[in-house]
Amino acid sequence: MPPAASPPETVWCPRVTVACVVAKGDRFLMVEEEVSGELAYNQPAGHLDPGETLQAAAVREALEETGHNVALDAFIGVWQWMSHEHGEQVLRFAFSGTSVSQDLARPLDTGIRRALWLRRDEIRDLGPRLRSPLILDTLDAWLDGRRLPLDAVSSRLPGGRS
Repeated sequence: MPPAASPPETVWCPRVTVACVVAKGDRFLMVEEEVSGELAYNQPAGHLDPGETLQAAAVREALEETGHNVALDAFIGVWQWMSHEHGEQVLRFAFSGTSVSQDLARPLDTGIRRALWLRRDEIRDLGPRLRSPLILDTLDAWLDGRRLPLDAVSSRLPGGRS
């Protein structure tokens, strides 16, 4: 009788997310969304899909959540934190870009109420309604002038979407 197969090893992976800082004058593109029955505010942000580059994910999430077609211009940085919402570690890759157009007829992702433009002080004043403490960290890094070249984040995905 052959030995019993051992159970597959569990592999731990952090949750990978992307976010966009999109500025227009002194205002930033934000998303008002319903999370667990309450309104929360976030930058256009979401999860990396299989086979997708980080840059493509950031552009896709901005479009799906705001209807804005965003052209990325810089990589801001990566943040690591423990999400209480998901109970797991998150790696958040943040990019900056500009809105090149908006599709007002495009339906927004489920749970998204609207896209809006807010000043940094208005975002700060949302306090506990901010979905993540990384929103202000990312904005402040951008306001401090942090701009890394987009190729600071590269991918080698066979057949990956760009």
